[in-house]
Amino acid sequence: MRLFIAALITITPLMQSAAMAANFGAPGTTWTLVELNGAPFTARATLSIDKDGRVSGQAPCNRFTSSNSITHSNFDTGPIAATRMACPDLDAEAVFFTALNAMNTVDVQGDTLILRDDADGEMMFKASE
Repeated sequence: MRLFIAALITITPLMQSAAMAANFGAPGTTWTLVELNGAPFTARATLSIDKDGRVSGQAPCNRFTSSNSITHSNFDTGPIAATRMACPDLDAEAVFFTALNAMNTVDVQGDTLILRDDADGEMMFKASE
């Protein structure tokens, strides 16, 4: 019985993480940033959340990845690791990473994923086709 309880305690967070990730579309859904704080985001940036809750995507210049703690509507990225290629959109990339790192709640409504922070910041993504 104790072994069963220990296994359940170990597996439950993994099941919750997978269930929460499933709320963000099928694992592997690519979300494209369309608005940042109510203004169109003209550079291209994408975000995907895998079945384990890990976040990855393409910032305006570089690919990135981050751990993410998903519980209900909480969105909490860990340190963001990115490649280091130079391009003309590095300023937009800095804005993207700063905003993404500040986001702490997530809401998915159909083909729209919205990340928000405590200072009324908002990132609106649309599911890519």
